[in-house]
Amino acid sequence: MTLKSPKEIVSMAELRAQIDDLDCALVDLLAVRQAHIDRAAEIKPGEGLPARIEARVLDVLDKVEARARRSGFDPVLARQMWALMIEEMIAREERVLGRETKE
Repeated sequence: MTLKSPKEIVSMAELRAQIDDLDCALVDLLAVRQAHIDRAAEIKPGEGLPARIEARVLDVLDKVEARARRSGFDPVLARQMWALMIEEMIAREERVLGRETKE
């Protein structure tokens, strides 16, 4: 995907097309991230780890916030978005881990 700088875009149609391309790329990357979380739910029981590891959650949030600052993305928004995503992924892991303990 070749992106133009937003300053180079002269029409709303072109801007919207680029935003749509970015959305597709973001969803594709988030799907890969989710697959990694699904794998974590498979590995954690063997290592005696729970779905939620608070130190890891805080580490990820801190790293995302710092990256957002460096990238020019609102760090507060980034942290909030990731916090929501992390909570949903932990719930996903807990569902998997709960099924494994019942079987």
